[in-house]
Amino acid sequence: MAFIEELKQFALKGNAVDMAVGILVGGAFTKIVNSIVSDLLMPPIGVLIGGVDFTQLKFVLKSVMKDGVETGPAIMYGKFVNNLIEFAIIVFAAFVVVKLMNKIIALRISDVRNAVDSIQSAADLKKAADKIDNLKKLVD
Repeated sequence: MAFIEELKQFALKGNAVDMAVGILVGGAFTKIVNSIVSDLLMPPIGVLIGGVDFTQLKFVLKSVMKDGVETGPAIMYGKFVNNLIEFAIIVFAAFVVVKLMNKIIALRISDVRNAVDSIQSAADLKKAADKIDNLKKLVD
């Protein structure tokens, strides 16, 4: 019975819930990035390189004709390039989000420093303490 109680405590902790939400948002974000790459970016790139469907680019290792259609094992390098572009978009988006968060935190730190520097009364001290608490919540 102790195992089930531990499992409940773990599942109800903020970290587990935050992680679950992050996984769900990450999955949705992946769908958006896939759509951006396959539906918005790759068609114009395909037109620029001669009207080729980028996902169908491949290097056939052994050509086998079956019912008039060439089949056989192939290296699908077009899909690989799609995945590289998706990766680059995800890295760029993560970079932008982290950069924005760092900027927000830096602004908050500056605000706290100004509040601390201007302490002249108990009310000022209370305001500075509140700003510090808010900053802690943002960082944690």
